[in-house]
Amino acid sequence: MFVLANFFSALAQVTGIVLNVLYWLILVRALVSWVNPDPFNPVVQFLERTTEPMLAPIRRLLPAMPVDLSPLVVFLIIVFLQHFLVPTLSGIAFSFR
Repeated sequence: MFVLANFFSALAQVTGIVLNVLYWLILVRALVSWVNPDPFNPVVQFLERTTEPMLAPIRRLLPAMPVDLSPLVVFLIIVFLQHFLVPTLSGIAFSFR
């Protein structure tokens, strides 16, 4: 059973890291959008390619507003997952020990 415990422990840690990276990518994209960035800049293109799959579905669900609130909604989802999913996976790992 220690193999399953190690698996869920590693899964919890990797999930936490991925959620943290996504949080920072979305934050940087939101901050960069305030300064009217060059769309041909490779950093801007990378930020758009990595964050748009998460932001576009939320943007479609929200009503049209002058301010894009989709990053805020995604932040809330990420924080929820960090405080629910990661500890749950860690708890599962602990129960297998």
